[in-house]
Amino acid sequence: MTRTLASTPAADGFAMPAEFAPHAGCWLLWPERPDNWRDAARPAQLAFAQVAGAIARFEPVTVGVSTAHYAAARALLPAAVRLVEMAHDDAWMRDVGPTCVAGPDGAVRGVHWHFNAWGGLEDGLYFPWDQDEQVAPKVLEIERLERYRAPLVLEGGALHVDGEGSALLTEECVLNADRNPRLKRREIEALLREYLGVTQLIWLGKGVFNDETGGHIDNLACFVRPGVVCLTWTDKRRDPQYRSSQDAWQRLRDARDARGRRLEVVRLPMPGPLKMTRQEADGVVRAEGTRPRRAGERLAASYVNFYIANRGIVMPLLDARTDRRAAAILKRAFPGRRVLGVPAREILLGGGNIHCITQQIPLARSDTGGTS
Repeated sequence: MTRTLASTPAADGFAMPAEFAPHAGCWLLWPERPDNWRDAARPAQLAFAQVAGAIARFEPVTVGVSTAHYAAARALLPAAVRLVEMAHDDAWMRDVGPTCVAGPDGAVRGVHWHFNAWGGLEDGLYFPWDQDEQVAPKVLEIERLERYRAPLVLEGGALHVDGEGSALLTEECVLNADRNPRLKRREIEALLREYLGVTQLIWLGKGVFNDETGGHIDNLACFVRPGVVCLTWTDKRRDPQYRSSQDAWQRLRDARDARGRRLEVVRLPMPGPLKMTRQEADGVVRAEGTRPRRAGERLAASYVNFYIANRGIVMPLLDARTDRRAAAILKRAFPGRRVLGVPAREILLGGGNIHCITQQIPLARSDTGGTS
């Protein structure tokens, strides 16, 4: 087993690199549970396979899959994608996988957060989650990376950094009592600085409307590069998202990053609104301890939930009325990368999107291959 360190990343001079920094590769988990993914997860598996194949055009991809689904996953995934047997409760690698940090000498280590299925026994989306709790150390073991065990319930989708000392978060998620009820805000902030190696926390308020993760930042806003942030946006005043996006816009305009810069904000239009159909809801098996899916329920659709790969952007295709406009904005925001769209409604039906199902492993400075 890889070593668990008693110190913190900040104490050792480590910090989380930006997602737009070079990657050694990307990890996903295979969707399997019929009480979250419709029609025995088959449509979701096809979508995940497309995402894995798109990312594999830019960098190495590994997918964790249970023994029972190994053969089916191997048949669906491109040959270039590495497959490893790994028990897990659901397929949200961003949230259950490790958050990696890099040191001054270029070494990479992983942070293992505590995980409680986005809210614990009261507000969590499923129970049990013990296998998900072990995904991060398994990934780090396979990648042969040393581990920090953070004393904080947190998910990777709840944070986004610029690689220069700034982190984006939402109060709705990170300060929610269903994560760390015994910790005060200042204590959470101190732990975030220690385990992310950042100095400036930029707090937004609420996330995307009806986001079942409790308002993850990766569905609302992300760094494009230092000093530039993408924000989910709607001009429709009667849309329940309007007020939250307006508030986020104002906070970002008033903020300064770790280097004292004002932020430029790139607004990405929201698709939809999109809602779950009766057929989609009926395809999900109801099970005790799992959040039910209901027809007519608004989906937390957002184009901000894209993955930044080496030389590429893999974005969700969600609505023919807005897909092309969102892709054009992303092409302008990332001029050095190729933008690939992947049909992603099946991932959205499960409660997240492309960023939520992926987790990058940064490229160690001593490694060869892969560039930004």
